[in-house]
Amino acid sequence: MDVAVVNGMIGPVSSEFIEESLSSAREAGADLLIIQLDTPGGLLGTTRELVKLLLGSRLPIAVYVAPSGSRAGSAGVFITMAAHIAAMAPGTNIGAAHPVSIGFGGSGEDSSSVMGDKILNDTSAFIKTIAGQRERNVAWADSAVRHSVSITENEALERGVIDLIAGSVEALVDSLDGRTIKLSAADSLRLELAGAEIVYHRFNWRYNLLDRLSDPNIAYILFLVGLVGLYFELSNPGLIFPGVVGGISLILAFFAFQTLPINYAGILLILFAIVLFIVEVKIPSFGLLTLGGIISML
Repeated sequence: MDVAVVNGMIGPVSSEFIEESLSSAREAGADLLIIQLDTPGGLLGTTRELVKLLLGSRLPIAVYVAPSGSRAGSAGVFITMAAHIAAMAPGTNIGAAHPVSIGFGGSGEDSSSVMGDKILNDTSAFIKTIAGQRERNVAWADSAVRHSVSITENEALERGVIDLIAGSVEALVDSLDGRTIKLSAADSLRLELAGAEIVYHRFNWRYNLLDRLSDPNIAYILFLVGLVGLYFELSNPGLIFPGVVGGISLILAFFAFQTLPINYAGILLILFAIVLFIVEVKIPSFGLLTLGGIISML
């Protein structure tokens, strides 16, 4: 039996980690994969992919919100409710799944409002489908999305949002031993977990590095370092070092950007700044174009 420990934002990095853990559990012949979850939320697109993975898995998956003090916020609600088994530790909470959209632009408040309503309605339908398929509380799931409702582990159990409360992974395993799990409308499986070895999967150095790069502040710093490096290389051809550092920094920055919500106005300003920096190299303006580029970046 395998336990994948997932802490922090749900994004491409954590999604890849969960997929790898699931694949590893299958290859090892595990009877169950437990995802120990503590998250404030994450990207909706990534969440949808993870939900597909959980709903379609032939290997039983339990999402366990733990340890005490943890939460399944926003994206965590979808992931928890999509699992075959949903469990929480004492002193945890779940909810506040209202979608937050960034960077859609639009022609004014009316356009923004319409887009917001479309996203809200679509997300509401999504979570109601999940709750219905897993036979959980559909009404509460809808209110978590529409009204950002959040509840404790005891309230979640009483309202049929989760299946059980367990104080530890070992206690969860004991509670699940002998339980019959519904894999699909036609298939079910009885869990035989007595004496099973528990194997933990945690972020290795690669996942930790990629996770750190996903921080918006670090991504922006890398992008600035990349632009400065390329600027010096273009201004003084042959230095090599600034160009290499700048190129690597930009590659890392662009990787980080794909994990973040996009603000298209910000992207346009950044592109405009790059154009100004390039023009400054070709047509000296005594620093005016560079100053304009810096202002655009800010």
